[in-house]
Amino acid sequence: MPDTRAAGPFSRWERSVARRYLFAKRKNGGVALISIISFCAVMLAVFALITVMSVMNGFRAELLGRIVGFNGHLYAQSPLINGPDRDTVIRRIMAAPGVVQAAPMVEAQAMVIGPTQVTGAIVRGVTTADLRHMSLIAGNIKQGSLAGFGEGEYGGDMVLIGDRMALNLGVRPGDAITLISPSGPATAFGSSTREKNYIVGGVFSVGMSQFDEAFVYMPLEQAQLFFGRDTSVDYVEIKVDDPDKAKDYKHAVEVASGPGALVSDWQDRNHSYFTALQVERKVMRLILFCIVAIATLNIISSLVMLVKNKGKDIAILRTMGAGQGAILRIFLMAGASIGVAGTLSGLALGALFCTYITPIQNFVEWATGTAVFSADVYMLSHIPAKIDWVEVAGIVTASALMSLLATLPPAWRASRLDPVEALRYE
Repeated sequence: MPDTRAAGPFSRWERSVARRYLFAKRKNGGVALISIISFCAVMLAVFALITVMSVMNGFRAELLGRIVGFNGHLYAQSPLINGPDRDTVIRRIMAAPGVVQAAPMVEAQAMVIGPTQVTGAIVRGVTTADLRHMSLIAGNIKQGSLAGFGEGEYGGDMVLIGDRMALNLGVRPGDAITLISPSGPATAFGSSTREKNYIVGGVFSVGMSQFDEAFVYMPLEQAQLFFGRDTSVDYVEIKVDDPDKAKDYKHAVEVASGPGALVSDWQDRNHSYFTALQVERKVMRLILFCIVAIATLNIISSLVMLVKNKGKDIAILRTMGAGQGAILRIFLMAGASIGVAGTLSGLALGALFCTYITPIQNFVEWATGTAVFSADVYMLSHIPAKIDWVEVAGIVTASALMSLLATLPPAWRASRLDPVEALRYE
């Protein structure tokens, strides 16, 4: 005997009818062209959202990594740091929870004169041992080396400069540059400048233009002498094992630095910068989600046309025993499949684009002969992209839900269609 049991929701016959309606030719009442347009709109909207958010995540990660790697995580200033017990204070700071490096440092501005140009610079004086522990500097020496830095008769006159500064000044390792400090000795006519020649021992590149074109590193003792600091330093630069927890380590460092200590962290120094990035990221996400919502609205137009063209079929299905729920599910599957397929295609396209974004950038620059991503403007030498899969999962889920919601009104209208009225006008 044939099986006369009623088919359950989303049964095979409902799925087959939805598929036939979705891919029916126009002469048979289908709306394939509108469906393709809706599919492409959702795909491109999801692709744009994933790509833009990944690039913004990449920007934040790259900038944060370079800023935190190039600079310290905590900065301590204290009367004891410039006293005779400096070494004892630094040992106490090193013993504080989470601290991995504490480097006394002199920092001042100076003019740098090269063979071809004059530029301003920020000069940092550090010990050789501390400089070797700064992995972002010591690990990115592109020309020359750290050999002899701060050592021997001539090592004290050796400096490190960024690659963009070296390019601007027209110098290489072994060439001489002239530093001019505004904080020279006092005279009867006011303060004078101090000028001295130094040898470029090495050229570093951290991949961030604002650092590579503005910073000079010299031995600590030479910086103290050149800037008239005597034996004092400006601050102790501290690095911790987890930069995101720098505020948690702040109190312990203050206690270790002694009475009157002033400790700041990298978030305090770059607060406005990263706050602006965060606000921009949230606003951009909202705008792009609106674009996804607009793209999913195209599904409504295609489904409304499909319901109109299939009015006779709906009436026949109703007279054959199909309930309102079955009609609702048929058109719900037909519309939602467009949105889900577009979402998954946009996901694949966005993931591939972000994965191969550097080769794509190189190809575009080679094909056009122009730099599409200038390091002078964006501070990075390449377009960064970091896919946050949790965020991507949220984007995919939201797009699928919006596609499903967009199908409900026309699907509901189809389920409420009166078969008698539908057949009367056929």
